[in-house]
Amino acid sequence: MTRPPIIFITGATDGLGRALAHRLAADGATLILHGRDQAKLDRTAAEIRDIHGVDRPRTLLADLAELAQVRALAADVHAATDHLDVLVSNAGIGGGEPDGRTRRTSADGHELRFAVNYLAGFLLTLELLPLLRASAPARIVNVASIGQEPIDFDDLMLERDYSGTRAYCQSKLAQIASGFELAGRVPATEITVNSLHPATYMPTKMVLQEVGYQIDSIEEGVAATYRLVTDPALATTTGRFFDRSREAQAHAQAYDTHARDELWQRSLKLIDHADIT
Repeated sequence: MTRPPIIFITGATDGLGRALAHRLAADGATLILHGRDQAKLDRTAAEIRDIHGVDRPRTLLADLAELAQVRALAADVHAATDHLDVLVSNAGIGGGEPDGRTRRTSADGHELRFAVNYLAGFLLTLELLPLLRASAPARIVNVASIGQEPIDFDDLMLERDYSGTRAYCQSKLAQIASGFELAGRVPATEITVNSLHPATYMPTKMVLQEVGYQIDSIEEGVAATYRLVTDPALATTTGRFFDRSREAQAHAQAYDTHARDELWQRSLKLIDHADIT
């Protein structure tokens, strides 16, 4: 009998991450769920067990605003499983409330949105690469955004003219660009790496508190993300950006190999990590 896929989802206690976890549990997938609130993790895991009649998902606690906790999270994943089919890098914060519109910094002194939306996922991905490679064929799905702004390498941490929206959009472009770079470094037969804009203004906590209205539904975002996680037709599709379920063009900077390399090297220094081989 074919083993159910083992899927790790970050930011799995609210919004898209939580809804995606339910969708995958309905298929019988084995889930590992990350969150930063243990009570929410416990409720989500219990709901999935009770509603779908599956084993209670493993839950892992970490605040992605601190790189030491990201490293510990990766170690916890390694301890929880010797196989990982899919990493869904979904956790993130928006451009405004509930995380504020003014410039804030992470525990490591990095601009908060760049740290949480990009650097944490970058570090987590590198730390989990050996496990994903050993589980080949595996997939990485980065939940990004159509909202993208070019990275200013002279002011990477946005110490001048700060805007929460600009910070968010820069962090999402960094996420996509590093995904493209990783896809060029790892064979698609081992790991595919794709990013997507799942839907526009879904009724998530950060959208409703900052924007106050929705455009698309959570279900639309789940469907687009679920496709990248599971569709056999995408088994060797890598290094792409999708707007919902349609392949799309990211910001031009994501295709600039010099910019991608600079982002990659700067990111390795920021997280104090060796390059991959």
